[in-house]
Amino acid sequence: MDFEAARIKMVDNQVRTTDVTSHTVLSAFLAVPREAFVPENRKQLAYIDTDIAVSPADGGRYVMEPSPLAKLLQLGEIAVTDSILEIGCTTGYTSALLSLLGKDVTALESDAELAAQAKANLSSLGYANVNVVTGPLEAGYPSKAPYDVIFVNGAIETVPAALTSQLRDGGRLIAVVGFGNASRAKVFMREGGKTSERKAFNTAVKPLPGFRVAREFVF
Repeated sequence: MDFEAARIKMVDNQVRTTDVTSHTVLSAFLAVPREAFVPENRKQLAYIDTDIAVSPADGGRYVMEPSPLAKLLQLGEIAVTDSILEIGCTTGYTSALLSLLGKDVTALESDAELAAQAKANLSSLGYANVNVVTGPLEAGYPSKAPYDVIFVNGAIETVPAALTSQLRDGGRLIAVVGFGNASRAKVFMREGGKTSERKAFNTAVKPLPGFRVAREFVF
């Protein structure tokens, strides 16, 4: 399979057609080999516009579908001077994209096996400005805070204050909040110690573990 040709076709047919016009985002998608971040038996599917399963852990972990991922990255308006925290890096595909958009990336993963895969993938491809770390996703990574951008690599039910508090003043958090048809991409902005939010567009992506709101039982 000609992966380079498939990558160009993906950008032209799946990414550009969803109102992604950012030159830096388009260039990143053209540069990063998605096939290098998926299991061997799924490499032929690497450029289909779908989520690709990479682990059965926590109900399933995925490399995000290209079209919503590109829209979310564009929404972040990431600058080359930005320090980025990625929540849920899985095998490192989004980490690689972020590394081409910003200054440096702290890629947080809760699953040790996936984190090891991400480190190996990113190292073999020369993405030297990504640091893969492990820990609970919902806690973020405060030891490297504050961040200019926090990118949540999957759907979550709620955005905990533990994450928004790790934003630099003027920083923003990009996330898909909600599940299924009720989910929406949002930007959370930190200004003067307070957080505001802006709704962007409807989209559905696979959920991340650790962000479910506890429900009270009613008898």
